[in-house]
Parts: sequence; C-alpha cells; structure tokens
Amino acid sequence: MLEWSQERLAEAAGISRPTVKDFERGARTPHPSNLASIRAALETAGVEFIAENGGGAGVRLRKEITT
Repeated sequence: MLEWSQERLAEAAGISRPTVKDFERGARTPHPSNLASIRAALETAGVEFIAENGGGAGVRLRKEITT
C-alpha cells in the first residue's frame, strides 16, 4: 500500500529491521509497544485502520482533502 521496505517501516516506527522481519514471517509475537509504534508510523503515513463493523476489519489510505 505504501510500498515501504522493512527498513523504512523500522525507521519510521523506531524499531529494528530484524524485529519487522520477524513479525512479517511470524517468527515471534510483537510486543504491544512495538505494535503501537508500527501503527502510529503507518497512520502518520496516511494508512487508516478500519474496525470490524460486520464487513471485516481492514486498512485503506486516507483520502486527501483538497480545498
């Protein structure tokens, strides 16, 4: 969606690249603080997390508002 590398996500979230790599391949369960950092980095970049609302949870890019 953002076309970020593991390195870019790690940098934006303030965590290590090996941590991102391990999460992506399911090698370990993320700590809540790491998940919060990843989410914050993605949200800052324009990703919106959509709550479960009968249609399933998901993500989308925030619409840019032009005035």
